[in-house]
Amino acid sequence: MRVLKFGGTSLANAERFNQVADIVINNQQQSQIALVLSAPAGVTNNLVAVVEKTSNGLSAETHLIDIQRIFAELIKGLKSTYSELADDLLKTLFERELSHLGELLEGVRLLSQCPASIEAQILSKGELLSVACMRQLLIAKGHKVEVIKPQQKLLSKKGGYLEAQIDIEASRALFEAEGIVKGAIYLMPGFTAGNAQGETLVLGRNGSDYSAAVLAACLKAQCCEIWTDVDGVYSCDPRLVKDAQLLSSLSYAEAMELSYFGAKVLHPKTIAPIAQHHIPCLIKNTNNPQAPGTLIGGEVDDELYVKGITDLKNLTLLSISGPGMKGIVGMAGRIFSTISRSGVSLILISQSSSEYSLSFCIHEADTDKTVAVLQDEFTLEFEKKLLEPINIIENQAIISLVGDGIKSTKGVAARFLMAMNEASINVVAIATSSEERSISAVVSNKKSQEAVAACHHCFFGSTQYIDLFLIGCGGVGGALVDQIHRQQTHLADRNIQIRVCGVANSRVMLMDEKGIELDNWRDLLKDATNPLSLSKMQSLVNDSHIINPVIVDCTSNDAIAARYVDFLGAGFHVVTANKKANTSSMDYYRQLRLTALMKRRKFLYDTNVGAGLPVIENMQNLFNAGDQLVKFNGILSGSLSFIFGKLDEGQSFSDVTTQARNMGFTEPDPRDDLSGTDVARKLLILAREAGMEISLDDVEIEQALPPGFDDTGTADEFMARLPEADAYFKELQAKADENNQVLRYIGSIVDGKCKCSIQAVDADDPLNKVKDGENALAFYSQYYQPIPLVLRGYGAGTEVTAAGVFADVLRTLNWKQEF
Repeated sequence: MRVLKFGGTSLANAERFNQVADIVINNQQQSQIALVLSAPAGVTNNLVAVVEKTSNGLSAETHLIDIQRIFAELIKGLKSTYSELADDLLKTLFERELSHLGELLEGVRLLSQCPASIEAQILSKGELLSVACMRQLLIAKGHKVEVIKPQQKLLSKKGGYLEAQIDIEASRALFEAEGIVKGAIYLMPGFTAGNAQGETLVLGRNGSDYSAAVLAACLKAQCCEIWTDVDGVYSCDPRLVKDAQLLSSLSYAEAMELSYFGAKVLHPKTIAPIAQHHIPCLIKNTNNPQAPGTLIGGEVDDELYVKGITDLKNLTLLSISGPGMKGIVGMAGRIFSTISRSGVSLILISQSSSEYSLSFCIHEADTDKTVAVLQDEFTLEFEKKLLEPINIIENQAIISLVGDGIKSTKGVAARFLMAMNEASINVVAIATSSEERSISAVVSNKKSQEAVAACHHCFFGSTQYIDLFLIGCGGVGGALVDQIHRQQTHLADRNIQIRVCGVANSRVMLMDEKGIELDNWRDLLKDATNPLSLSKMQSLVNDSHIINPVIVDCTSNDAIAARYVDFLGAGFHVVTANKKANTSSMDYYRQLRLTALMKRRKFLYDTNVGAGLPVIENMQNLFNAGDQLVKFNGILSGSLSFIFGKLDEGQSFSDVTTQARNMGFTEPDPRDDLSGTDVARKLLILAREAGMEISLDDVEIEQALPPGFDDTGTADEFMARLPEADAYFKELQAKADENNQVLRYIGSIVDGKCKCSIQAVDADDPLNKVKDGENALAFYSQYYQPIPLVLRGYGAGTEVTAAGVFADVLRTLNWKQEF
């Protein structure tokens, strides 16, 4: 004998009823079947509403009409498929039950309340009619059917009319006394039971699942199958995490823990009967009957030491603390006994090792009652200050990690809490089960989805996510978005997904927490109307379910750079091509790194020096390995590299500067390049990376212009005067030629001093051949001398710089994925 239970969504209409009937008939060929049915989807909810409204003197007519419609359409649909169906019999039964329902509701209306015994009769109507329809359908298909009346077979031992619990041994004796009719398909309404007086009782939440488990125990079934609208039990709610994994098996204990802490597939009271009587339970999908499902049984699957992650929301955390707690025998007992007498269930308990405080979670609806009974019980202790006022934290959720293998696997708790921390989620309390089968953390309700997603990525995830917010979508920023778009397929092959959730220019911003469509992002940005607001970007992350946000700054804006500490503190990684933050005050420089360290965020800026060249990361790796900088020389400007590289080819300074401007190598105003300030900022960043605590004022800057040259006026006026500088550079170049040298604009660090200047470079110098826009950096260190470490390549250009920013963005992945 196998017991199959089908829920309301599996019985929503005639088509679904036929589908269920086919599944049952196919299974009947292998083993005799007992079928437990819920009410069709929507019926029980309508019946609950009918009771509530009628009790309050309101009309429930719309709900009654809805119930009538559901069953009328069901009967009509079944009759259209099977002409032999006894629809007249079903219609007569339905009219009789509807009339009885009306009589019960009239009594409720007169009393202005609904006694529990009457409510149980009303709420069980849906299952009764569901079984009647399935019985006639199976008969029409040519099968013998026996109906089990749960009021006569499933006897309650406690729990009242609305939350009855079954006495399995007494009920089993009733089944054994009657025997089984061979070859028949047994049908039983779920959610329903009886007492010694033969009255109708209902079994509360997930009552039909509980009915099936109890029936399986009573019939000593080979298996209990719960058929629903999902393929089985998942590692977490697939509505929260898209890559949730279907679990092939669970132990009874694992299933109990998962269901207790919020898993929706089964309720704890459903698992207890099958576990007690060692009956395997299979979770199957009505819409995908060929899927293997999830098997719940006695064996432990060692393949996954963590089986699932659950969230249980809308809780309150209460904490009792004070000197009266420590060392006083029986305080915890008094607290728990008081709460128990009030009928409140404790969901999680956490106590400090000092015994100074005790915390516990309850459902939010029980908060006021629980606080009241505790204050009444401990009135004297509160008055004498032995106990502090009860601390109440509402809107909380419990995130639980469940698995039989947790106990024997090292570091699970650390990884669990680390995943929370990396997602910037504050943990209010933690607890473990006595068997060490689960670890639970209390977090804010609004952060529960991020917590589940972050933990799932840590323990199950193969796909890593980056949620990117771009500020500045000009040349470099625009190229970055285009590169991300082109690389999506390649990244997906490596289990990486970058969602561009925000794009902003100086005027407007475009945001979508699910990711902006990159095929036409420029057009979407043109149509955007929301003004640029860094606070709104931050709020989107706080209010949505983004767990790995990255701010990318491709501007040169001081105000945005000044917000980096705020971004890091709010949980963003920061990737920037903007040099302003790293060349700001030493206090801000230190604050950035301290905040990144404290918040476990990454602050990445490799493109600050050398654009796409891996300068900063290589420097950091060398210095972390114990190296020390002795001297540095570098060509740090692509535009000045181009200009001075052409001088030794015989071109005039003014001509080559004009050429560089026309080619876009310089800023629109070439004085921004020729001033040497940009080179000085890069040199300052390198010096600070080497451990020098200096500011931009400490860098000696010589312009790439003749001493005293008039650089006033507009850019065009300046360019018109530039031929006046040709003679100066011609003379410098002639002197360099005499010594077989070339002119280069170089940033140098020597004896702890930083200088930017025009220098004549010898033929054997590593910077001698650098030209045409290339950058080159020569590091003379304890490890690299007398031959320096040289990094050389193009240090300018939107595509190169964007690629460097892209590489930094990908480096933010390291915090999350464990291999």
